[in-house]
Amino acid sequence: MKKTGAEIIVKLLEMHGIKTVAGIPGGSILPLYDELNKSSIHHVLVRQEQAAGFFAQGIARSTGLPAVCMATSGPGAMNLLTAVADARADSVPIIAITGQVNTNLIGTDAFQEADTFGLSFPITKHSVMIKSHAELFTAIPAAFKIAMNGRPGPVLIDIPRNIQLTEYEFDAWPEIQAPEPVSKTVKGHTKPFAMNVLIEEVAEMISQAKKPCLYLGGGCNSPEAAKALREFKALYRLPVTSSLMGLGAIPYSDPDWAGMVGMHGRYAANVAMHESDLVIACGVRFDDRATGVVSKFCPNAKIIHIDIDAAEINKILNSSLSIVAKIETVIPVLTSTLLKRFDAARSTKEERDLWCDHIIQVNKESYTQNCGSPREKDKNKNFTGSKNPREFISSVPVLAEKAGIKAENLLVTTDVGQHQMFASQYYPIQEPRTFLTSGSLGTMGFGLPAALGAAWANPDKRVICFSGDGSIMMNIQELATLAENNLAVTVIVFENGTLGMVYQQQKFLFDKNYSASVFMQGPDLLKIAEGFGIEAIDADKDTEWYKKAFDPKRKNKPCFVRVRIDPEENVLPFVPGGKANIDSIMN
Repeated sequence: MKKTGAEIIVKLLEMHGIKTVAGIPGGSILPLYDELNKSSIHHVLVRQEQAAGFFAQGIARSTGLPAVCMATSGPGAMNLLTAVADARADSVPIIAITGQVNTNLIGTDAFQEADTFGLSFPITKHSVMIKSHAELFTAIPAAFKIAMNGRPGPVLIDIPRNIQLTEYEFDAWPEIQAPEPVSKTVKGHTKPFAMNVLIEEVAEMISQAKKPCLYLGGGCNSPEAAKALREFKALYRLPVTSSLMGLGAIPYSDPDWAGMVGMHGRYAANVAMHESDLVIACGVRFDDRATGVVSKFCPNAKIIHIDIDAAEINKILNSSLSIVAKIETVIPVLTSTLLKRFDAARSTKEERDLWCDHIIQVNKESYTQNCGSPREKDKNKNFTGSKNPREFISSVPVLAEKAGIKAENLLVTTDVGQHQMFASQYYPIQEPRTFLTSGSLGTMGFGLPAALGAAWANPDKRVICFSGDGSIMMNIQELATLAENNLAVTVIVFENGTLGMVYQQQKFLFDKNYSASVFMQGPDLLKIAEGFGIEAIDADKDTEWYKKAFDPKRKNKPCFVRVRIDPEENVLPFVPGGKANIDSIMN
């Protein structure tokens, strides 16, 4: 049979179950778009390529399945790369397909030519430039396997225009196979015979620990891993902390939930890690925002490190014992092994209970909704009557339920900045894959397009996007995409007239020298939202804003809410550089 390259690409995407892609067309990818319009795949037209990548991330982060985004050559592909780098940093499985100039023009500085392969190579899990039609049959299936197997991540496929446009004769479509088991695909994966020995050793260490702490990362943020961890904790009580990416693996409502660790983590979480004698680190990589000064991070603890990526083991902190495997494959075996040693674990139960109660008490004393609020004399007079962002965020699920949407039917995305940290500290996250945020790369502009992707992939949910008046401007054009697709997204923007996190750091670290962090002129965000055709609500004036923002019966689903907050509101605790996490600023 004969098919054009574009027809081959679309068919292979369909065979992999792709039903939606996001992107923007352009000259070097027009043959693919021509075929896409004839296919079963729905295309979502975003207004900037970066948003296409974040839209795909919204799908992938909320479902755990790979998602696809597209862009043309040159500036289109380069715009997309920020979202690709973000996916790499947070281990998100997306497939980015970019158009490239004709093969005979590559290297001639042709119109809209850029070395997409070269630019993408260091920021992807895998990157490939297609040089022939035959490569499509191996590169596209391989992209899905690579993106999903082991530690997930983005794959970019750069395809010249002439390959998309011309025909190729072949005998049959390839047989699309499910990804192979992780044990066959992850370099350095702990072998089964060694696994049993190691788990016995882990169980022994756990049974003897008097101050153990469970530390969770993004590798725990799946229903399967969360289920395993919750069953483990039901057997063996201990305080639980997490990185930003691990939020949701253990519910906010768990009495032993100590919170997020690190620079803006809860004080109780940082105390738990600092005083622990055994840290069970699961699917986490000890990044700098979590550890602070490495030598002062959990200084008295032995470390058991379980992670799918062998490269993360002993990279930052040396572990006493490590296992390279998925959390959902290790923890159930550990739980059953620990059951056999239950009498041994019981010998330290009284001390562990006292330890857990101690951390709970520290949490009660230090975790308040006024932590970081300015004193009366420090308040900004231009923001009189503004909201406490902590109280506002923590009340959102309750108000949504009053309006008729159950809290379990809410998904949250955030942009990056103070509002992100307020949300991570105070929004009651109960389940995995319900709190989507840009962690390692910290990309402003992530929240809105990611919310669109999450809403698209979860039509039975209402998505809340928390943003700030700095972050929302990064991809505010996607309000057009939101209105056009009539998605169930409530955008909540905290307005304080500053780049809040920059402003705060300049306050604490640079003697209040507010260099380029205060907006001299801010737009009317409510009018902008209305201009895009989205209902806008001023939460400062409308005390029942939530009835419109979360009304499940409203035909016009999108909603934009503005909340003014004092620029002197600080995200606390805050650990200055060079300090141990327990030496955080608390007021």
